[in-house]
Amino acid sequence: MKKIVVIIFTLIGLNGISQDTETFFTKTDAFLGKHVENGRVSYTDIKKDTKELDELLSLAKNISIAKSDAKTYQAFWINGYNLTVIKSIIDNYPIKSPLDKAGFFDKIKHDIGGKSITLNDIENKLLRGNFGEESRFHFVLVCAGLGCPPIINKAYKPSALEAQLQEQTVKALNDKKFIRVNKNKVQISQIFEWYKGDFTQNGMSLVDYINKYKTEKLPAKAKVSYYPYDWTLNEKK
Repeated sequence: MKKIVVIIFTLIGLNGISQDTETFFTKTDAFLGKHVENGRVSYTDIKKDTKELDELLSLAKNISIAKSDAKTYQAFWINGYNLTVIKSIIDNYPIKSPLDKAGFFDKIKHDIGGKSITLNDIENKLLRGNFGEESRFHFVLVCAGLGCPPIINKAYKPSALEAQLQEQTVKALNDKKFIRVNKNKVQISQIFEWYKGDFTQNGMSLVDYINKYKTEKLPAKAKVSYYPYDWTLNEKK
């Protein structure tokens, strides 16, 4: 009898977590659909009424997902990162750049996913640290700067995550503003400099990596340099 009771309560608990997670993805989808357009965020509108964002992050505060459920885990933390960035901008708005707030990425802690962590912790420990082979995270984690690949107006969801990661990576690496080509000279984002090891796994060069996703291939002997990162706020005017 005791075992049956334990099993029932365990199933109830798991069902509750599942419902909370699904609600989180659904509400994130609605929030981003309302406040993101063409890779820009309507911070002014969100600042006028933060209730929707606050409720969303309150829901995310106690959601706990096992790493073994990889797609759900990854989707949750990608959305969690992007929403926390937006919340951090709102907390300091008006602001011209996330770098205008000391410790924005590496010092300020946030309560999310049952943890008290920084934005860098989410990116480097929970995502890159646990799934080191997945370099496409860099094209879906959005730091609020225009130098980042653009934020999308929908949630990342477990069932669609593989397609979404692929789509955003292909978009970024075929964007002429992101990969700037002038004959054999190629300027690329500093993301490739800061996280070079993520893109050069298994002996791959940066050019090889970019060409995996680029329609118009870079010359094999392309001379690669890095253009300065644009930290200007990705704000919808």
